[in-house]
Amino acid sequence: MFSFNAKYLFLTIILFLIEIVIALFVEDKIIRPFVGDVLVVILIYCFLRIFLNANYLKLALGVLIFAFTIEILQYFDYVKLLGLENNRILSVALGRTFELLDFAAYFVGFLLIILTEKFYKKHKTD
Repeated sequence: MFSFNAKYLFLTIILFLIEIVIALFVEDKIIRPFVGDVLVVILIYCFLRIFLNANYLKLALGVLIFAFTIEILQYFDYVKLLGLENNRILSVALGRTFELLDFAAYFVGFLLIILTEKFYKKHKTD
């Protein structure tokens, strides 16, 4: 179950850098709020796959549930409840804004993970 996967380490680094670029330089209504949320689900999945050799569907579903849970917690402003609202870095990293569309973005990220993993597994064995 535990392992080290350099491919997912590389993907995690690339996705993390893309997320930083989006956060720092993109101010629009599609890339930053939607594409950024799609990518964050994939980023978390890739990070976990660095260390876990798990069933991709179960792991992706776990990441999706985690993302949904964080979004629901944002509805209740959990950052403020934790007393972290004055910490800019943690406020941004944990998220403070509930948005229904984020659920769709997380689901798209989940679907991209599943489709990519299925494609990769199919072509790896052929």
